[in-house]
Formats: sequence, structure tokens, C-alpha cells
Amino acid sequence: MNALWSYFWPIFATGLVFGAIAGSVGFRLPTVRPEDRLSSEKVVVPDRRAKRTLALSIGIGASVAIAALWHGPLGAADRFAAQVERSARTTLYYNEIPQVTARLHHGPLTRQLILVGTADEFQRSELMRIMGALPGVSSARWSAEGGGPPLILEGIAIAVLGFLFGLLLAYLIELRRRYNMQWNW
Repeated sequence: MNALWSYFWPIFATGLVFGAIAGSVGFRLPTVRPEDRLSSEKVVVPDRRAKRTLALSIGIGASVAIAALWHGPLGAADRFAAQVERSARTTLYYNEIPQVTARLHHGPLTRQLILVGTADEFQRSELMRIMGALPGVSSARWSAEGGGPPLILEGIAIAVLGFLFGLLLAYLIELRRRYNMQWNW
């Protein structure tokens, strides 16, 4: 399994679950029993918009929080960096270039690989091409300038994307439930 898949897949899956739960709570219509329809009293229906907003905001907040926990305290970012840097060392060893080292851009952690060492012009261009093609690496450079988007922001974006897919799934399930409600004879 490549490093990118093992870092982003759990974040996407938790966002999907939180989106499905928040959507099923937020999109569900209150059920009105037949005896409530026949009574002369006014049926009190809770504010659906407030309920939906609360459910969706709790769900998106939980998705972002889980992505941040996954990145930091649960150690996924460190495992990701170790796996990518190990793959880069293996590639350098395979190409017999021991005078060059590769590490991910840190502070904040990004998917950009920084190459350090002595190499001629041909080796520099080819190493940038080869190292940029490693799984989990967005690009490779010889300078540490402009690291790109932080990995935690990419993780949060993936969690929000998973949340939106879960929300869509919950909405489609709720539409089916509403459609099937008319057939209760």
C-alpha cells in the first residue's frame, strides 16, 4: 500500500461516516402520526432548519477534528514521512547516488521532497523527475523554498470531501425514504 493511500483513506472514510450520520439526522423530516393529523390541536414541529444546521456543523467539526487528530497525536504524519523518506533512500541507493539525501519539507510538513547533496546537471534534472514520481510526493526540488500546501490542510480537505460524499449519500437515502412513505397502505 502506498503512503498516500494509507494517510488519506482513513480520513476520507471518517468524513464519509460523519457526513452520513449528520445528513441522516439533518435531512430527516419529523414524522406526524395519523392521530396528530386528526386532532384539532396544532402540532408543534421543531425548527427543521436549526436542527439541520446544528447536525451539519457538528458533523463537519467532527470530521475536521478527526483529521487533525489523525495527522498529529495519532502519528499518521510521522508514519507518512518515514515511509516516503525510506522510499526515497531506497531509490537513491538503487540509482547509486549516495552523496545525495532526500527528506520531506518540514515546518509545516508538506509532500514536497527536498534533495540535498552534490550532483551534476544531468543527475539533478533526472533525480527531480524520478523522485517526483514516488508515491506520496507532489514534487522534488533542490531548494527548500515554497514548500507547497501543508499536509494537514490536504488532510482536512479530504475529510471535508468525504463529509460531502456522506452527506450526498444520506440525502439520497432520505429521498428514497420519503418516496416510499407514500406507499403505506
